[in-house]
Amino acid sequence: MQVLRRLHLYLGCLFAPALIFFAVTGSWQLYRLHDVKKGRLSAPPALVRTLSAVHMNTHLSGKKVSEYTPLRIFFVLTAAGLVVSTLLGVIMAFQSSRSVLAPVLCLFAGVAIPCAILYIYR
Repeated sequence: MQVLRRLHLYLGCLFAPALIFFAVTGSWQLYRLHDVKKGRLSAPPALVRTLSAVHMNTHLSGKKVSEYTPLRIFFVLTAAGLVVSTLLGVIMAFQSSRSVLAPVLCLFAGVAIPCAILYIYR
């Protein structure tokens, strides 16, 4: 259990900045705040557009989308780290919980809530 906690800690710390970056830039992209639109009073700030380009294309504007960048490897590792760290967290939740019911209900709710929202708003 100690090894799992330490691995979870290090993976979380290593990839936390990238995950926060993707959460923030992805959130404003949900509402298209990075798009330059006709009829809009002002264009989004340059920083918003630049960070969105990195989020979507894994490099700054000006390079071809298909062009290889080492950042892509890091972001794939970030995704893998998120999956591994999340699985370790779930394992630790089961191992440290007095009852299996609480983690099972939370996992079920984590699947059921988005599925219900998708069903309701299809």
